[in-house]
Amino acid sequence: MELRQIRYFLTLAEECHFGRAATRLHVAQPALSQQIKQLEKELRTTLFTRSTRHVALTEAGHHLVEHARTLVAEEERARRHMTELATGHAGRVSTGFIGTATYDLLPQVARTVRARLPGITMDLRGELLTPDLVDGLLAGTYDLAVLRGPADHEDIRTTPLRSESLVAVLPSHHPLAARRRISLKALADEPFVVHPSRSSMYARVLAACRRAGFQPTSLMEVGETATLVVFVAAGHGVALVPAPVQSLRLASVAYVPLTQTESVDLFLASHARRTTPATDQVASVIKECVEDLEHRQAPTSTLEG
Repeated sequence: MELRQIRYFLTLAEECHFGRAATRLHVAQPALSQQIKQLEKELRTTLFTRSTRHVALTEAGHHLVEHARTLVAEEERARRHMTELATGHAGRVSTGFIGTATYDLLPQVARTVRARLPGITMDLRGELLTPDLVDGLLAGTYDLAVLRGPADHEDIRTTPLRSESLVAVLPSHHPLAARRRISLKALADEPFVVHPSRSSMYARVLAACRRAGFQPTSLMEVGETATLVVFVAAGHGVALVPAPVQSLRLASVAYVPLTQTESVDLFLASHARRTTPATDQVASVIKECVEDLEHRQAPTSTLEG
């Protein structure tokens, strides 16, 4: 059976009149009659009783109607799905997020894609390190990655998303916790809780400390940003994190801006030679969400305590 024959059959079954059915199908009546005869021959059964004034479905014809409707509906569904794939409105996109982008950006991206692109299935993973995200892009584990960069690999394409100021994280009982701003050098004698040494944030924090004229006397490495903030709350030290981490609200910590400018950059990365329309759609959503977050976030006070 051909889908064209099935469509012809359904139209004739609805009209029970060759002339009207041919008009609806925009074909000549003899062509319609020929296609119905070929279908009956292939199925080895009569689908319509015919007379000069009357056309009616046989019992076999009635049974075929439901099957025919299912076939046509499936064909139309397949066409829609292929169109959605081609235009990036369907598919599966795996996206990894660096730890410090997990708390403000990842939820917004998930909500926006679900609302705007319901045909796309998102695989989202947060609290990842830049080296692992780069490896995942190269291996095909991730289609997109939000990371610190740019990634130094010819097969990885990166786009700047935003520059994030570093803020100090202090236990709420710390003498400097009530300040509106502090100098990084004021933390020179404090133990530091830091991201793992293989992470991009580790090197950036130590470089900021060197520019402030000191080297932390003690370092405690933790794997996840949320754990880092919890360790500060528990009194294990102080930390430096990008400003968006302030979305992790804990009553026992204070986020205090620095008097000097220290910032880190966030990038969107993808494989240079492996992309799909769905990946492009999600990449656009990520960029838009970053812009929206920056627009909605209130500026940090510049008063010093």
